Amino acid sequence: MHPDRRLIYVAVFAIMGLSNAVIPILPELAARYHSMYGEFASSLLFSGYFLGALATMLPFGILSDRFGNLKFIGLGIALTVVSGVFIFLSENLWILIFSRFVEGAACGAFFPAAFSSLSKCKDPGRCMGEFTFLFNAGLAAGALFSGLLADIFLKSAVLIFTLFALLSGIPLLYRLDELFNPKKTGTDPKSLAGQDSLKSHFKHSFIKVTGLISRRNSGIWLGSFLLNGAVGVLIAYYPDYSLEILSKARLGGAIASLYICAMVTSLLAGRFKVKEKTIIRIGLAFSALGAFFAIKYPFFGFSSLGGGSGVAMVGFALAVARMNADRGLAMGLFNTTIYAGLSLLPIVAGFLTETLSLKELFLVNGCILTVALLLKK
Repeated sequence: MHPDRRLIYVAVFAIMGLSNAVIPILPELAARYHSMYGEFASSLLFSGYFLGALATMLPFGILSDRFGNLKFIGLGIALTVVSGVFIFLSENLWILIFSRFVEGAACGAFFPAAFSSLSKCKDPGRCMGEFTFLFNAGLAAGALFSGLLADIFLKSAVLIFTLFALLSGIPLLYRLDELFNPKKTGTDPKSLAGQDSLKSHFKHSFIKVTGLISRRNSGIWLGSFLLNGAVGVLIAYYPDYSLEILSKARLGGAIASLYICAMVTSLLAGRFKVKEKTIIRIGLAFSALGAFFAIKYPFFGFSSLGGGSGVAMVGFALAVARMNADRGLAMGLFNTTIYAGLSLLPIVAGFLTETLSLKELFLVNGCILTVALLLKK
């Protein structure tokens, strides 16, 4: 296996594991501030990560094309370790929120570079499938271990995945010359100089983005935004909703079931001999069903939501890949809609908790997915 591919596989498992290790313990991390901010404190902790990814995904993607993928893979690992250390050591809400933002920025640096590197594999379809599998495996492991170990030590999983991320970056220590030598990274040294050249590079890229955000493609971007936003709302507020109903172990297992089912269905959906529009509708239907059922039946609800979202996201990715546009830029924009939904809708939901109960909020959430299912384009 190529060293870059092995590095990416190990790192994505660690990065996603840490990102989800926080979810089952959100109420405890925000407990000291609930009297002041209520459920909104948990929402900020949840969304800080996605805001960091949202703010950096597209710029870092553009820069990785210019300065080399390996640099940004390394930057993603380094920022993950730094954020993990601060989350583990601090009890201050604002430091935790900032650390989550940095953790999200780590994903913004890592993912565009990782996708770009894997697209150069001899069998890119297989590499992407393995990457997606490990992505969801990391998310599932983070939620599961966090729930299982919380009673022993609240931040056990945070420590485990921070150390895992640190270990995943060790191979880069033997490649420092490659990291900082433009000739060895395959980057043209002339392209690194010149502020005007960098400015024109960004300008050209964003002109292409404007072309992609057209009425013809609006259903894809909006559908992706609503689906991931609805998933984000359920994950962000379910720990508070189930506080007196589920143990931490059962909560972690329920959330993990979402990612396990997404792992399975995302592999199966790629084998469907139907149009991407049909794949998207099937996925959204199961996702909406899961959002409603999760109110009373957490394992069934989260499993259906995960399975449906896994199918729908494959459909969205296929639709984006077939657009008449630069694939890297189109996928960067697609990832931006994912993180926009995951970050912004939970914040909006936080304001609604002033007037709605969490049960009513989850009913609205299911209705949002139903609206996404009814989109024509």
